[in-house]
Amino acid sequence: MTLKKLLYPPVEMCADIDRMAAEIQRDFCGGDPDSFALIGLYKQGVPLAERICDVIEHRTGRRPRLGKLDISMYRDDVGLRSGLPLIRETVIPFDVTGTRIILVDDVLSTGRTIRAALDAITDYGRPELIRLAVLVDRGNPEYPIRADYVGRQILLPDEHKVSVLFDEDGDEAGIYEVNWKQA
Repeated sequence: MTLKKLLYPPVEMCADIDRMAAEIQRDFCGGDPDSFALIGLYKQGVPLAERICDVIEHRTGRRPRLGKLDISMYRDDVGLRSGLPLIRETVIPFDVTGTRIILVDDVLSTGRTIRAALDAITDYGRPELIRLAVLVDRGNPEYPIRADYVGRQILLPDEHKVSVLFDEDGDEAGIYEVNWKQA
């Protein structure tokens, strides 16, 4: 049986996104708007990156460039899973080389997804720099990876997961704690 508990409702999630966008705007929007770009990681990093772009565009009148990255084949557990991964289309409509990149994902837990994203992004070129934005930081990653922009930190037992849902997911948006228990 899966138990799901709402930790933070949509209004708090939106406030976190607004704050993250303000921090990114402060750090990157002072120069050429084409000198940085956001790349959202499938699945939930993509809608998060879109929302951050929306906020920055609303505040500045300029929309940052946006890419979408599938890291499925870069994961270190691809051969260990019981099924085949769902492969999504990577769309990066700009040259990565020399660009300041902000990778965007919903939850930073072990750091394995971000490690895979770093491998994947360098197959597209050599960015000037890469920063990381996450809505939720679980703390204690397995890899020495830390986010530069964090919506909030949530400390939960390892057997509990954090799930971020946006309006388009068909469920109520919010940040949830998910606990898998045997019935």
